[in-house]
Amino acid sequence: MSSEQPETAGRFPLKSHEIQLRVRYQETDGQGRLHHANYVNFFEVGRVEMLRAAGYNYRDVERSGIYLVVVEVACQYFLPAWYDDLLTVTTTVDWAKGTRIRHIYEVRRDADLLASGSTVVASVSPEGKVLRLPTWLRT
Repeated sequence: MSSEQPETAGRFPLKSHEIQLRVRYQETDGQGRLHHANYVNFFEVGRVEMLRAAGYNYRDVERSGIYLVVVEVACQYFLPAWYDDLLTVTTTVDWAKGTRIRHIYEVRRDADLLASGSTVVASVSPEGKVLRLPTWLRT
């Protein structure tokens, strides 16, 4: 993807995306549960892989001068995940307008909802100047 392609590609084509992740041993706490901080890491994997599934590579997006920085994160925990559990992370774009994108997440083991959360990312230049979202990232 060249730095020109995102602007000419139209609006972001995906509203929702799923990815499966297996809980690795080093991601667990002393009780063998997935450590709470790793859910935020799973949210990031969901965002990046959603972008990739839509045909964009985050590295190329950064090379084009757009950085998407997290400005807000929330997570609510319902049930624990354990070492070697296979989890499904669903990432949904709630809205994308102006300079920000809000994503909603669900982390499930089979039908069980383990955690839900949200992030807001802001579009900034490499120097940290707030940028309007390009057309192809808006919903």
